[in-house]
Amino acid sequence: MQRLTEGRLHDPFIVLGKHYIADNSIIRAWLPGANKVRIEHTDFNHSIFQRPDLIMQRIGETDLFEYSGYENLPPHYRLLWQDKQGQTFSTIDPYSFAAQITDFDLHLIKEGKHHKIYQVLGANHREVDGISGVLFATWAPNAQRVSVIGDFNRWNGLRHPMRCRGSSGIWELFIPEVRPGDCYKFEICHRDSGKLLQKMDIYGQQFELRPKTASVIKANSDYHWHDQLWLEQRLQRDWQHGPMSIYECHLGSWRRHKHGQWLNYRELAEQLVPYIQSLGFTHIELLPITEHPFDGSWGYQTLGYFAPSSRFGDADDFRYFVDYCHQHHIGVLLDWVASHFPKDDHGLREYDGGPLYEYGDPLKGEHQAWDTLVFDYDRNEVKNFLIANALFWLEEFHLDGLRVDAVASMLYLDYSRPEGQWQPNIHGGNENLEAVTFLQTLNERVHHNHPGVVVIAEESTAWPQVSSPTYLGGLGFSMKWNMGWMHDTLEYMQQDPIYRHYHHDKLTFGLLYAWSENFVLALSHDEVVHEKKSLLEKMPGDNWQKFANLRLLYTYLFTYPGKKLLFMGSEFAQRNEWDHDQSLDWSLLQHQSHRGVQQLVSDLNKLYCQQPALYAGDFSEAGFQWLDCHDSDQSVLSYSRYGEGQHIIVIVNFTPVPRYTYRIGVPKARRYREQLNSDSSIYDGSNVGNWGEVKVDTIPWMGYEQSIALTLPPLAGLILIPE
Repeated sequence: MQRLTEGRLHDPFIVLGKHYIADNSIIRAWLPGANKVRIEHTDFNHSIFQRPDLIMQRIGETDLFEYSGYENLPPHYRLLWQDKQGQTFSTIDPYSFAAQITDFDLHLIKEGKHHKIYQVLGANHREVDGISGVLFATWAPNAQRVSVIGDFNRWNGLRHPMRCRGSSGIWELFIPEVRPGDCYKFEICHRDSGKLLQKMDIYGQQFELRPKTASVIKANSDYHWHDQLWLEQRLQRDWQHGPMSIYECHLGSWRRHKHGQWLNYRELAEQLVPYIQSLGFTHIELLPITEHPFDGSWGYQTLGYFAPSSRFGDADDFRYFVDYCHQHHIGVLLDWVASHFPKDDHGLREYDGGPLYEYGDPLKGEHQAWDTLVFDYDRNEVKNFLIANALFWLEEFHLDGLRVDAVASMLYLDYSRPEGQWQPNIHGGNENLEAVTFLQTLNERVHHNHPGVVVIAEESTAWPQVSSPTYLGGLGFSMKWNMGWMHDTLEYMQQDPIYRHYHHDKLTFGLLYAWSENFVLALSHDEVVHEKKSLLEKMPGDNWQKFANLRLLYTYLFTYPGKKLLFMGSEFAQRNEWDHDQSLDWSLLQHQSHRGVQQLVSDLNKLYCQQPALYAGDFSEAGFQWLDCHDSDQSVLSYSRYGEGQHIIVIVNFTPVPRYTYRIGVPKARRYREQLNSDSSIYDGSNVGNWGEVKVDTIPWMGYEQSIALTLPPLAGLILIPE
């Protein structure tokens, strides 16, 4: 009993609850601050309910109370007591319930294979013996004591100590009559140092809005989905050979209310979805909406891995958002962070008093550049946490895929670390072998459980076979961001056109490795922050040239092999860098130049989705052929795209000089329709072009028996379709 009163007892059920000693029935209760305590049966018809003498006696000077008698006491009973101020309290004794987590659950957790662990750990509603309550559970193997603290016990760590389930390190306690909306945390006492911590529930599914840090008991969802047709079609969809154009979005700054308040998930659904649908995007990718304490991290420093951010509403509000997207034929991808987590004291850091979710070795466990901690991919329980979390978002919210952030930082032990600040693996290399195994397991499990879902890697190195199947030795991702194409293309576009012919290889080099991975061409949020300028302001020249260059860049993006991604605001040529604290500058759309860029993006998206030649061969060499990649003197590229027996021709002129009678060889056709000209007046261009069609001449050129002579508009791209 002394260990209980001192908060050092691993299993409070040894002392508390109902016990039988010889023929004697004993009930003990630990009620700090209580004055008078009595017992009532939960069944009002039970014979002992009428007895006035079931009064518990205080043991010594402690807050431990005991009742002893010869009655056949009921399995569950209610404790009623008064505190010293005379306030009355009532609760069904949580220590009258048996352990709830099964041995099989504990085995799966230990093996790292409990893919619905979020239904066991955390705070989950349960009905036990006909009594409703919440099962609290957490993994804290280095704890001496773990208690549930919250609104329901005045945040008193001695009121609800949990039971430890042997060597598993799992602590649990079923507390009856806890209400949705109650706030709670876990109080954890480290077994060696005695350090006392108050931690959020890392499996919690709802949290207070920052700067508050408590977890919140969520209500059971009663949301009724309406996207069954979408999910059925997704199973049959061939994303490798289909169009995928992604609108990357930060929900907190896409648009705000007049006075700066956030739109909620439901408002965002009804405003954002029609907008991106009108622009022709097939998917939306959300910057992390997992709960995070710091707005300026954009969600990439996550703490509440199992909770949609309360900034925009609750979990059912987010379900509505996804459902609304699906009903309007928009897929939803989520940026997902498995590479690191922040150092906030109430979160994952030293969760039970020492390194647990992070590596204990500082040479592996800390991202110095980001001031964050690295997950310990060698622990089964940590891998279980992350894989189950990925599956949670796909299962609970019907998401269509994940974009995994900062994969390169996971793969390399020396990532962003100077010499002497990292430790080689057992083979002497710089590869994080545990992270490789984790990523392979993650992708295997996601693709097995959710056919049709995509997992995309943000990866910026030459690591081989990122998007190859694991059975071929790859990492198993569906796709990978093409960071090389992005850097080379933007570096080229920022050159003054007079110097571009010196950098022609920046545009042609990417085709040497274009088929080595399944690539996504990403012009993402990372390129329009931290004084990098917006895409429009990266472009050289006067105002007209800036807009023309941007329209040219987008034409090149949508005709180059690979799936597409564009960050919000770029579609209408946002002038300022992205600011997460305010709405996009929608007032720019009063100007024809900005509306022209927006219209071009819409037309490019629709053409991309309508023409198999622009998407069916994205990941195959058969889908692309150079017509001429050597005209560096005039900074012109021309190429064909192929798919499903169709082809189109693309010619891009990266100088402000119009080119007249520019001849290229073409496959057989009677004539070519000028399907899109980024210099058209409808895009606020100068309207130089070919007046809708080009006739084919029987003049051999570039190895073809026929050719066409074109007028190439300045700083513009043409898309030609054979008739």
